[in-house]
This record gives sequence, C-alpha cells and structure tokens, in this order.
Amino acid sequence: MGEQKDRTIEREASPGDPSRREFVAQTAAVGIAARTGGASAAAMKVVEKDVTIQTPDGSCDAVYFHPSSGTHPAVLIWTDIFGLRPTFREFGRRLAADGYAVLVPNPFYRTAKAPLFPPISPSFSFSAPETRAKFQQITGPINAPGAIEKDAQAHIGFLDAQPQVNKSRKVGTQGYCMGGPLVFRTAASMADRVGAAATFHGGGLVTADASSPHLLIPKMKARFYVAIAASDDEKQPEAKDKLREAFEAAHVPAEVVVYTGMQHGWCVPDMPNQPNGQPIYNKPEAERAWSKLLALYRTALS
Repeated sequence: MGEQKDRTIEREASPGDPSRREFVAQTAAVGIAARTGGASAAAMKVVEKDVTIQTPDGSCDAVYFHPSSGTHPAVLIWTDIFGLRPTFREFGRRLAADGYAVLVPNPFYRTAKAPLFPPISPSFSFSAPETRAKFQQITGPINAPGAIEKDAQAHIGFLDAQPQVNKSRKVGTQGYCMGGPLVFRTAASMADRVGAAATFHGGGLVTADASSPHLLIPKMKARFYVAIAASDDEKQPEAKDKLREAFEAAHVPAEVVVYTGMQHGWCVPDMPNQPNGQPIYNKPEAERAWSKLLALYRTALS
C-alpha cells in the first residue's frame, strides 16, 4: 500500500497545536500490554494527527490516532450524521489508548471540511426544516452508488500504509446512526480485510429497497455486534429478526441486541435532549456497549 501512502498528505503540527496532541492512556494494563511487548498502559501515550486522504472523489479530512510505540490492529470509525467533531475524536483517542490504530474520517468531505455543524445544543431539533434540508444536502453524495465502497478502500488503504498498523491482523470498523449502513458497506466491500464490525443505533440497516444494507451480509466475513435502540425497535420490530436470519443464513457470526429503554443515539455523549427534556445519551448503557465493542475486537482482531 505504499502508493496509497504517497497519495496521502499528513499535516504534522507543532507540539502546541491542538491538531496534534499526545495523551496519556489511563486504561488497564491488560489491553495494551499484550500488544506492545509488556509496556505499562498507564505510561502509554496516544498520538493524534490530522491527516488528508486522497480518495477517487477528492481529498478527505480525517484524524488518525495510534499508541506512540508498537504495531496494532487498525480500526475505522464511521460517525453519525453530525460528522467528525470532538466527541468522535474522543472515541478515537479512547480506542487508541486500548491498543488500536484508529482512523476517523469526515464522511461529508465531498460537501465541506469538518466540522459541518456547530456544537450541538441540548435543545437541537432534528425536525427543524433547515436541519432536515442540511442533512439531505450532506448525505446526498455519500448515498451515491459506490461512494462509500471507494471511501472504505481509501481509508483502509491509508491505515495499512501506516507503520503503526499490524497488517497481519484484521481491521475493525464501527459506526453510529447513519454510520451503521456505512459499516455494512465497508465489511462487504473489504471482506478479506475486515474481521470485526459493530453498529450502534444504526439507522436504515433493513429497508425494502434492493440496496438495503442487510442484503450485503452474504458478502461479509467479519464478526458482528449490532446494538439496537429500543426506540428504533419499537418503530421497526421486524428489523432485528431479519438481521438475525440474514446473518445465520450467511454463516456470519453476529450478536444482535436490543438495548431496553434506550433512545436512538444513546451511545454518543453530545446528543441533544429528547423532546420531553430527558437526555438521549445514557452513560451506563453506553459503557456497556463500549465494553462489548472491546470484547469483539479482542476476539476478532487478535
């Protein structure tokens, strides 16, 4: 993948520039030590670097995280509809601190560089006409046939070109909300490379269209974890069964779980409040989902 690396522009900032930071990981030693030859996790630093990845459709801004030493399995994170922002940088940081080389791209690079939205206020309304219009504008290009497949190839190509990535290990990918279908398309189009995939409150995983993400399952080889919000299950109770049936028929190992009482978006800390004023984000259940993600990666990317 040297050619891919040559076509990738990495911007190294000065030590004081917030676009490149080092963080000390305060995680348990068991996660990283096994991957870094016994180094103490408490002393392990995570490097964060803004990068630009050249795709067939243009230049994609992204952020790359990795432990400061050793080689590690790679992970590609697909954001929700609000895109690349501090919350998803924190996800990347946290995952890298547990021993992974992580890329979080701006999925809307064809429209504009990140961030595309200001900080999300608790009173943000998904139903406001101007919000719906912007969502349609930014999601249009990524819904074009083959768009995400091209992006997935470029992003995983970037990861495989990095010296911190252990290319003998499979790649993991995870996605939130609209990132769920992007995970399915990544796992199907890069089946020989992707070994683990997870979606959290993924939207539109099962539709009546011929392009429904769940119809791609026979093309996949990854182990899956699909976490469904109870609010989504109430609206589409048949989706979980169709997913389970499709995974079983294709002999793709998967766990499909409905999180009781959870609202769509419960895993993302900066989600706005519900219309009744209650928060969408639920920390205990988000942590439960995160622990399931780590268990998946430790099993399937080892």
